[in-house]
Amino acid sequence: MTLRPGWPEDAPVLAQAIAHEDVAFKLSRLPWPYTEAHALEWLSTPKSESDVTLLIFAHEQPTPRLVGGIGLHETAPGGGIEIGYWLTPSAWGRGYATEAGHAVLGMAQHALGLRRLVGRHFLDNPASGKVLRKLGFRPNGVARMPCLARNGEFDCATLELDFDADESRMPIAA
Repeated sequence: MTLRPGWPEDAPVLAQAIAHEDVAFKLSRLPWPYTEAHALEWLSTPKSESDVTLLIFAHEQPTPRLVGGIGLHETAPGGGIEIGYWLTPSAWGRGYATEAGHAVLGMAQHALGLRRLVGRHFLDNPASGKVLRKLGFRPNGVARMPCLARNGEFDCATLELDFDADESRMPIAA
């Protein structure tokens, strides 16, 4: 697996990977239907210093294949930094989100110096909650979250990870 920033020339494969109703309806801010123009706009938008956005490439074939995305972004003011991810349906259940999540958590803690992350998933997407729990996130409630693709607000589980409180995480050696 490779994680790397997306480039404008990734727009066609990004649109192909993410433009599934089953994906769009599990994400908060993805328009539906999702087009190559949406992908190009997102890939071309400058990111802030606190935004980490990476594409996930699988190496199961001779040529790496785009299978998803993962990132860190600021939530509402005072809400902290949130981890978010998605996978194309053909990559579901194969461990990519968990593997990418571990890598991003290492970046968040050791490179960015973050002490806490939040995560959310719609209640009708329990697989995402399973990934967050594997990464060490602990449930802390239920809230409402918008879903642009479904044009409404829906219940979501909220979770948090406090790096200082998680003694099971092994520090990275210098």
